[in-house]
Amino acid sequence: MSGTNGKSEGKTSPLDLEHELTAGEDSPLPRSAGEKDAGVGIEPGRDEELSKLRVERDALLDRLARLQADFENARKRAAKEQQDFRDFALADAIRTLLPILDSFERALQSDAQKSEFHNGVELIYKQLLDALAKLGLRPVPARGEIFDPHIHQAIEMVDTAEAEDQQVLDELQTGYKLKDRLLRPSMVRVARNSQS
Repeated sequence: MSGTNGKSEGKTSPLDLEHELTAGEDSPLPRSAGEKDAGVGIEPGRDEELSKLRVERDALLDRLARLQADFENARKRAAKEQQDFRDFALADAIRTLLPILDSFERALQSDAQKSEFHNGVELIYKQLLDALAKLGLRPVPARGEIFDPHIHQAIEMVDTAEAEDQQVLDELQTGYKLKDRLLRPSMVRVARNSQS
């Protein structure tokens, strides 16, 4: 019957006898730099070999640390590239929907009657805006704001004394941002007031 260590009880194989250590034998493991053997000195050749092995071990540990750092940097770079690609694809998809939003806005502005059809179209428009807002789309503020060439596109300058100079009077087409990226600038009419 076999025991828990894989040997048969009462019998010792020749292989086991060859590998069995006697009580007086030293461990074959190398000693650390501070470890001394009581009464036994280290051979001069073995001391050089041990120091070479330590230098080689330190070089391998340093190389391992560098490879781990390189791997971590590559992983972060790949994750950033994937996120950039997703953002680019999302921006491209939403950009194709912007003319549909424009059509909804024109349809809602032209029909002055509050019919059930008008209410239904308005509801669909709001649902579409809410869905796009969850993806990070938001309109660029324009009407009443001071003209900003980074987010507004001036179509016309209007001479007037009723508004401040460079104030946006009217928005002809809504501009949109996706997260912090400008998808489309707002097309606006801007006030020119020489008295301000």
